[in-house]
Amino acid sequence: MADSTTTIDDIEGELFKIERIREILVRRESELRYMMDDIQLCKEISRLKKELQKLIALPENEKSNEEKQKEEELVQQIHKLVETRDFLVDDVEFERLREREEDKEMAEFLQSKLSKSYFQKASLQPESTICSPPRVSTSHHCSCFPLQRHH
Repeated sequence: MADSTTTIDDIEGELFKIERIREILVRRESELRYMMDDIQLCKEISRLKKELQKLIALPENEKSNEEKQKEEELVQQIHKLVETRDFLVDDVEFERLREREEDKEMAEFLQSKLSKSYFQKASLQPESTICSPPRVSTSHHCSCFPLQRHH
């Protein structure tokens, strides 16, 4: 049960913090999924490259038609996986840019909301107690839950 000194602004502030943490967790989950996909693609590419290297090591005049065909198939599979990974990397970069834009818009919104709130409260106080409006950090991460990206 909330105590009697809790205000609507306090509750809204807490709800905002919870929503922000949820958003950060969803972003982190997405980032981890991308990382997992990337690791799986890299493992598969490495496995196919090893298989291809074994075939390439054979003298060309001793390779059977099946081995030559298998070599060509491996090159195509590797190429396809590398393209898939390139798309994944592009998706990750697109998400990062989108998140940065969302964070910038949120910071601007909060700055304007806090400024309005500050000036409304300040108009009720004697002029001698008015000081500069509060600052809103435009960093991309919530200070209570740091999220770092590795390039």
